[in-house]
Amino acid sequence: MVQLSRWKVIIVVLSVVFGVLFALPNMLTPAQREALPGFLPKGTLNLGLDLRGGSYLLLEVDTAEMRTKRVSNLVEDVRVTLREERIATTAIAREERGALVTLANAAQQDAAFEALQQAAGAPGANGQPERTVQRVGSDRLRFAFTDAVWNSMASQAVDQSIEVVRRRIDSLGTREPSITRQGAERIVVQAPGESDPAALERVIGQTAQLTFQMVDVENQTQAIQTGLIPPDAELLQDELGTPYLVKRRILVSGENLTRANVGADESGRPAIDFRFDGQGARRFGEATAQNIGRPFAIILDGRVISAPTIISPITGGTGQITGSFTIESAAELVNLLNGGALPAPLTVEERRTVTAELGADAVAAGALSTAIAFVIIIVFMFLAYGFLFGGVSVLGLLLNGLLIIAAMSMTQATLTLPGIAGLILTFAVAVDANVLIYERMRDEARAGRSVIASMDAGFNKAWGTILDANITTLVAALIMFVFGAGPVRGFAWTLTIGVFTSVFSAVLVAQVLLAWWLKTRRPKTLPIAESVR
Repeated sequence: MVQLSRWKVIIVVLSVVFGVLFALPNMLTPAQREALPGFLPKGTLNLGLDLRGGSYLLLEVDTAEMRTKRVSNLVEDVRVTLREERIATTAIAREERGALVTLANAAQQDAAFEALQQAAGAPGANGQPERTVQRVGSDRLRFAFTDAVWNSMASQAVDQSIEVVRRRIDSLGTREPSITRQGAERIVVQAPGESDPAALERVIGQTAQLTFQMVDVENQTQAIQTGLIPPDAELLQDELGTPYLVKRRILVSGENLTRANVGADESGRPAIDFRFDGQGARRFGEATAQNIGRPFAIILDGRVISAPTIISPITGGTGQITGSFTIESAAELVNLLNGGALPAPLTVEERRTVTAELGADAVAAGALSTAIAFVIIIVFMFLAYGFLFGGVSVLGLLLNGLLIIAAMSMTQATLTLPGIAGLILTFAVAVDANVLIYERMRDEARAGRSVIASMDAGFNKAWGTILDANITTLVAALIMFVFGAGPVRGFAWTLTIGVFTSVFSAVLVAQVLLAWWLKTRRPKTLPIAESVR
């Protein structure tokens, strides 16, 4: 194995070039990085929350509230569908997963069954409708979510919430937020550099559910005066406390928005311009064409923003939301609308802030501990194996550290304080491989074998042990990365990169350097054979 192979030399040289190119931007100022040619990498180490400072939030997705809301929408769909088909009912009872409909006339069961099957909609991703209709006796029907859809609601809500939260934080300009799932219904948000957790929490927590619903002008006055609200309507208020009785049925929702941006109304005050997709434009056009002269409410998170009167059909798919907006509030609302609506409310279970000063102290402490560990390793290797073999190990360690920094800069992995511990651990692992190789060489030389035979035996016989040790470390790191969160995953990722780079630097780099020494010096004895143990 101790041969100065051309392919080994090429690989080592290329690894050095890779390490220098991707690690160099960390040594430059932002202005110097921007001045680099476009083909050169400019990414730097992404410091985690504990090193850079920032905000930490632990959020819980209220999946129970989300399910309750979806069942309420389903019940309302049943009521509207049967009313449009002129099918009378004596009761529509809400159940855990849907509604139980009792018909006034059992002879209409077939017609009601057909109408609700149409309302169930097209098949979903699995080829089956999300909602099903079942006959219950001769005069009742059960309209409910399927088992598959009901069981997957919570998981999908968490996944969708993670994506919405990510888009909202990215729009704030926060660099590389860490948004991970914790358990079944929790989300961990770490935003390095974000010093205002209140603003972060406000932007993340709003559901931003935008809906367009008709105002029930016929029953509004009576409902406000008597408090008797029709079953197909609800009483909402605007920010001034003015009540509006609005139909529960949603004409168009924010899910049909393709884009929102800050604009200005006729008086020059801030407003929000929006555009619907094809389906939303069609539904909005049909609704406005059928309700000319009637007001409709624009509702955001259960609050009426405005209630304009429809003067003519709006068929272009565009519109404007006016109200008492400031530039800041309009921009924030646009951010929420473009980021999408949260499928379920989020509850903040824990909030934490790390100041930039504390992060700087952690960086200094981490750098100091890394330097001390490195110096101790160098001293040990020089004392145990002399300047030649100890120096080879040190050069391998330097390349190992360079490759780790380069790999983390290239992948934009987040370096945390536990990650620095992982970095120090990889140095120890790399030296451990060198110790195994050198000790095997020493044993073979003392047994009377030649220099070349001793060195070959050192690399060959130690390789299996090195491989086994690093595979077990890699498995442990993989388990921590999959099941851990936050700093634990940072430690696991740094350790994983270090396993590969340490094996490379401790074995291949040592082979190339020692083969070059063997070829140029042609020694008669192995220097470490007589070293002090």
